[in-house]
Amino acid sequence: MRLTFRDLVATVLVAAIGVPYVGYLMNGEMPFIQDARGMSAVGLVLGAAAFLVLRTGNARDRVGTLETGAAVVSMILGFAALAFAETAAAEILLAVFMGSILVVFAFEVADHAGLVHAHPSTAGHS
Repeated sequence: MRLTFRDLVATVLVAAIGVPYVGYLMNGEMPFIQDARGMSAVGLVLGAAAFLVLRTGNARDRVGTLETGAAVVSMILGFAALAFAETAAAEILLAVFMGSILVVFAFEVADHAGLVHAHPSTAGHS
């Protein structure tokens, strides 16, 4: 495992998204977060910061491209959750967005830990 200080910082940033989200789900609001729009904004800002911390200095390989693509999808979900915060779909969009943040984070950390490889194994092939 090659986890670094950047991984710790990103973990703290993702936790700073998750803790208020759980509180939001339980109470319907948190300090400084009054509705789905506020929670979406927090997720977008802190999620982008976590992604930038994790991606800084990483190789530009196929895995990095896939990770960036997943982050772009997550960002689009975040903007959709922000834009439709006053609709009936707000809570579902917010939940999908929060889940996508966790997927991107898990993928990045798995890559840093050496669990994801850029090239398929050639063992057993001639």
